[in-house]
Amino acid sequence: MKMEILERDENSLRLRIGGTNAAFMNALRRIILSEVPSMAVDDVVIIENSSTIQDEFLAHRIGLMPLKTDLDTYNLPENCICKSEFGCNLCRASLILDVEAEDHTITVYSGEFKSENPATIPVSGKIPIVKLAPEQKVRLEAYARLGKGEDHARWQPVSMCAYKFRPIVKVDSKHCDLCGACVEICPKNVLLKAGNKVEIKNSDNCTLCQDCMDICKKTPKAVEVVWDENSFIFSLESTGALSPERILSEALNILDGKLKDFLEQFAGKENEK
Repeated sequence: MKMEILERDENSLRLRIGGTNAAFMNALRRIILSEVPSMAVDDVVIIENSSTIQDEFLAHRIGLMPLKTDLDTYNLPENCICKSEFGCNLCRASLILDVEAEDHTITVYSGEFKSENPATIPVSGKIPIVKLAPEQKVRLEAYARLGKGEDHARWQPVSMCAYKFRPIVKVDSKHCDLCGACVEICPKNVLLKAGNKVEIKNSDNCTLCQDCMDICKKTPKAVEVVWDENSFIFSLESTGALSPERILSEALNILDGKLKDFLEQFAGKENEK
């Protein structure tokens, strides 16, 4: 299997992966969505809430607030040595919110949470939590822990994770009459009219919609769009809880562990025979 980075920034990653199949790619995608752990608020203790938002709605909003995650410091609750439903400093982090509007209406943002661990904070300080009118107040304690997306979407480390077959776009200059219709209809600007020919600008951006083929009036078609069934474009976008590389690395380690367990069970069954 070959892997090449096409695009990368702080929270997103786009790869070209070859030498594999759709089954492997879908397994990787599903593990990222459901089994790579990340931090999220699981319990909220409301001490005082005089805002117009009910306690349940306030807790729900806080629970969906993505938190920076340190997988090397915290344990999953089920794997922690404390074995306590209340957790300990190895499997739980607490955040405190204590805000009061004095003489004017204010918006309370995620940046106003105070965490006991400076590494476990909201990924952005600009997430709006609640509005407070004059003399209204919110005081609460939020407890965050590691979890998995298979239990609740708040523990998904990605906001997007998808793959597609790698597109293969071909232009037959012998049949092309340079009408330019295929260039104009392409939503991703894959085709470019340059001089006396139509060129392929970036085939990896193709969405495989085949509109360029449908609009071409030539027979046979001057434009052909197909795909390689053993090569893929894989994209993921992190919520900011983990870096894209760490998410991918954790997913591959989880998949590797599952395959090892399967081989051990298979070998055990064979030995029984």
